[in-house]
Amino acid sequence: MLKLSKGIEKSTLARNLKITLGYDGADFHGWQVQPERRTIQGTLAEAIERVTGERVLPQGSGRTDAGVHALAQVASCAIASPIPARNLVKALNDVLPAAIRILNVEEVENGFHARHSAIGKTYRYRIYREEICQPHLARYVTHYPFPLDEGRMREAANVVEGEHDFTSFAAVDPEKGKDEEEVSAVRTVFSSCWERHGEELVYTVEGNGFLHHMVRNLVGTFLLVGRGTLSPARVRRILELRQRSAAGPTAPASGLWLVSVKY
Repeated sequence: MLKLSKGIEKSTLARNLKITLGYDGADFHGWQVQPERRTIQGTLAEAIERVTGERVLPQGSGRTDAGVHALAQVASCAIASPIPARNLVKALNDVLPAAIRILNVEEVENGFHARHSAIGKTYRYRIYREEICQPHLARYVTHYPFPLDEGRMREAANVVEGEHDFTSFAAVDPEKGKDEEEVSAVRTVFSSCWERHGEELVYTVEGNGFLHHMVRNLVGTFLLVGRGTLSPARVRRILELRQRSAAGPTAPASGLWLVSVKY
């Protein structure tokens, strides 16, 4: 940690930064720092230390899983370095691996926190529907060339809109500390829809927050609807049961993207 002069006023000791970054998560063990594992948070912290000389742990808007990607994740941290925010973008990108890019850095008020200040997030899940998936796409989509009733999947997606208890779609978070306070499983989904984009079937969901594996468990359940194993109406019953065993399997991480965070 940098040693700071006692004569400097407290207000000048630290600048709170909002860092927007994108990443290819295929070769990382998720966002959260872990011993002996390559993570987004750990790699970003190392880059900040190399550039500023300060050891900080940037806090993300949420913890993306291993293999999940982001178009615009948001992190926050306080540093004392006087390097202008616009120069930090270039300096950090010069030392980060190509799989992580800093898109923007800005100074924000001291009370801003990437996770606690967020009021909404948008995720996208990409399913490649053609028989053969080109190698350059394989890391970024889930390949599913089998028959699906996409109309039924769109109908099922509408069921989860609104405020619900999403316990049935939440996995136990293995990274959650024993002393962490239990939080409600009630979330509000603003929009939930499936759309065709060429060879891809894309699920987009926006809400005020998401539980561990929630989007991937929703997708896994919608796939069962598309295959005819479940009816769209059954999704409402799954919500009411509040049992993880009632919902479908967890869809692969490769197709999931954090698109944006709203403040």
